[in-house]
Amino acid sequence: MKYLKRIILVVASLVLALSGLWAGLAANQTHAQAAANQSSVAAIKKRGVIRIAVFGDLKPYGWVNQDGKRVGYDVYLARQIGKDLGVKVKFVQVNANNRVDTLNSNKADLVLANFTVTKERKQIVDFAKPYMKVSVGVVSKKSHPITKLSQLKGKKLIINKGTTAENYFTQHQTGVTQLKFDSKTQQFNALKHGRAQALADDNSYLYAWVKNNPSYTVSIKHLGAQQSISPAVKKGNKSLLNWTNKEITKLNKNGFFEKDFNQELKPYFGKEVKANDIILEK
Repeated sequence: MKYLKRIILVVASLVLALSGLWAGLAANQTHAQAAANQSSVAAIKKRGVIRIAVFGDLKPYGWVNQDGKRVGYDVYLARQIGKDLGVKVKFVQVNANNRVDTLNSNKADLVLANFTVTKERKQIVDFAKPYMKVSVGVVSKKSHPITKLSQLKGKKLIINKGTTAENYFTQHQTGVTQLKFDSKTQQFNALKHGRAQALADDNSYLYAWVKNNPSYTVSIKHLGAQQSISPAVKKGNKSLLNWTNKEITKLNKNGFFEKDFNQELKPYFGKEVKANDIILEK
């Protein structure tokens, strides 16, 4: 009986020792992962800089003005985020089709480049709370407006790679020939040079583009479901994701996005676009 008790005590001691060992290994792994996360809130504050990916040619959301300064709705938000974190902002310029790669290669901590939330994208990045709403629209010449999708059958349509417009027409309108471009500048230049009958992209900045190009019109204003624009972080970056969610909530309550709209978007839109067409309700 004494011998059996000794065996039980030895086994119990081994179990406790192994439990402690596993707990220590798990804690070390957690600490190592936190240390390796270059985009955690702690790492950003220690570095004193947050790297935010934005567009450089998407007026009025993210672009470079005639004085060489980055401006726009997303840029204004980026600067506020840097201020509230207590760090400087380093802008990383992206195109629509390299936003995810920029996060995954650790070239940016946060993406604020008119990034529409989709089921597919949720699999590869983590989206914070939305700060804007949008849907796909189509722009065409006023003299030959494309007002119905049936008019595009067998015709060319200009698309920006990596956008929700590309996804929509690939999935739902296979009879349309897509002419794809890497940047916003390229796609609008192609439309002006008559390389296609129409162009599809987020309706919010198509409204701004036609105001400066009055021979064109947003001839189809909404396609598919209304969608949201959100900040994005690298998959699994809970530290920055949680902080960004709290920041978006706070800014929304404080009326920041209405101020952002009035300063950065309203001057570039026509009268038909109101703040509540773009920003979310408080």
